[in-house]
Formats: sequence, structure tokens, C-alpha cells
Amino acid sequence: MMSFILTLIMCSYTTGICLPPYQWPETFEDGYTCMIAGNKESINKFIKLGAEQVNEHKIYIKFYCTENLKGHPA
Repeated sequence: MMSFILTLIMCSYTTGICLPPYQWPETFEDGYTCMIAGNKESINKFIKLGAEQVNEHKIYIKFYCTENLKGHPA
């Protein structure tokens, strides 16, 4: 059975620096559920950081889902 790995990257426009990619510890059954999780987790992180931090540092989060071709857990 194919699974998908979610990777998130948090960056700052202010500094032009991104943190190292964070690979979600669980895999997803398909690309759709992985993409939904990426959007939800991005929103959760923004909420946790708060408007002041996000606006001050111009933080953005990018993410992508890749097929787990090796068949191993993330």
C-alpha cells in the first residue's frame, strides 16, 4: 500500500532564512489526506506563534507531500 510523507518548512521573509525541513512523524494513506494535513498543521503553527510573531518576522510555511517509495514509516 502506498503512503505519503508530509514535509513542512517554516521561513521568514524578514531574514530570508528557512528552518530545516520537518518531516511529519506519521505517513498518510493518500496525497489528498496529506495535503489537508499540511494545510491544517500550517494553520495550527500560525495560531501557536500568534499574529505578532508572524507579522513581525513575516513568517510563512511551505509544505509538500511525497510518495513513500521505500514503504517505510516516515
